[in-house]
Amino acid sequence: MTNLKAQMKEALEAYFEAPFPEGGLFVLGGSTSEVLGERVGSRPSLEAAEAILEVVLPFLRARGVHLAVQGCEHLNRALVVERKTAQAYGLEEVTVFPHPKAGGALASAAFLKMEEPVMVESLRAQAHGGMDIGGVLIGMHLRPVVVPVRLPIRKIGEAVLIAARTRPRLIGGSRAVYSLEEMLKKVSEYRGEA
Repeated sequence: MTNLKAQMKEALEAYFEAPFPEGGLFVLGGSTSEVLGERVGSRPSLEAAEAILEVVLPFLRARGVHLAVQGCEHLNRALVVERKTAQAYGLEEVTVFPHPKAGGALASAAFLKMEEPVMVESLRAQAHGGMDIGGVLIGMHLRPVVVPVRLPIRKIGEAVLIAARTRPRLIGGSRAVYSLEEMLKKVSEYRGEA
């Protein structure tokens, strides 16, 4: 479990080298079975889940980032969040309690470790980014447009680690510009200053 904690810490530190909005929403999905090298859902481990969350929870709290932990498909990928997160993001609470065989070990451990946990059915595609440990498919919870984040660490335990963040959509046509520098250049040209 010490190795899992070290891997998770390394992954989070690398991910958060780039700016992430304070008060932003980070979604974590994971299969502890995959972390242990088994097929998803075949060997849930509360011990592995607790090791991961011992790193994730204080790391995100210190940065003012909200956490949502995705449950498995047996709960339609419902998520565990703090009550204040549900309120901040206008999420509707649902009644269900995750356990290792329905919701998964990670969601179960999150429910037990969070200060005031509630379950929500959906984030309504409001997460600013997140990590997927073991291919559990967190994409439905992310805002458009999703951008992959390449981390120096590729696995947590034996599970493949995939990270993503989002950015605002680029809109407009052939005249649109997508950087402040380009906008200032265009304004300067228009004024005849260039």
